[in-house]
Amino acid sequence: MSARVFVGSSSWTDRSLVACGRFYPPEAKDSESRLAFYARSFNLAEIDSTYYALPSRRNTERWAAAVPDGFRFSVKAFALFTQHPASLSSIPKSFHEGLPPEALKKSRLYYKDVPPEVSEELWRIFRRALQPFRDAGNLGSVLIDFPPWFVPSDAAREHIAEARRHLPDDRVIVEFRNRLWVEEGEAERTFAHLRDLACGFVCVDEPPGLKSSFPPVVAVTAPVAAVRFRGRNAERWEEKGASTEERLNWWYTDEELAEWLPRIERLAGKAGEVYLTFNTKFEDQGVVNARRLQALLGI
Repeated sequence: MSARVFVGSSSWTDRSLVACGRFYPPEAKDSESRLAFYARSFNLAEIDSTYYALPSRRNTERWAAAVPDGFRFSVKAFALFTQHPASLSSIPKSFHEGLPPEALKKSRLYYKDVPPEVSEELWRIFRRALQPFRDAGNLGSVLIDFPPWFVPSDAAREHIAEARRHLPDDRVIVEFRNRLWVEEGEAERTFAHLRDLACGFVCVDEPPGLKSSFPPVVAVTAPVAAVRFRGRNAERWEEKGASTEERLNWWYTDEELAEWLPRIERLAGKAGEVYLTFNTKFEDQGVVNARRLQALLGI
């Protein structure tokens, strides 16, 4: 493989992972010490907390200092930026006076609810908080994870372009949850748009054959390529009321992961760096599945 390959899990601080007691030693009691321990086994970590709240520069400084040279972080974009709803409480109170009265009556806000001058400032806070990663050379990518209701349209494509304009110097990767983006007649337009914006396409592994799951399409649209492994729990995937942990509860087998080896090789043949993350959520599934893939890749 010509590309550098990075393997890790979607979060090193998941409560389920910490509580199971099978990965971290007892002396690793805080986020930094757990990250330092995690980085002995993996060279990539996805940061999930930045999706739920704007990141703190104090935290990013600590995290950047806790990992060795060559480590990569993939930072999830704040929910509001990705067309997901964001809780009103996740918007700093200093910005509430800039919100329209009808927005202040809601518990969750969408990007359209926020005036441009407020969203500009929120983007600025997000962007500035990542500077310690840039300075340390370990900001791998910013992951923009769009919801299932984000479907192809001129407005949707413009939103992707707007997000890219707010992250001009960073590697951006885009994950879609609606298969319309990659169906016949739309796929090439999707990939061409991402190439024009220098945004990477995120490949995914999900339960095959379901209407709501995304197909295992492989494409390289930027110097960074990515795969997110979300498990194949078809029984719970579309179950109403199932928690995220229940839907993403999956122990991968060697046979399932081996299906991705030729695909990963294709990605590595065209990209400079390939990020492979496990979004499986039950206890230590993420790290166990990641180690299994490392072994298959000979890492």
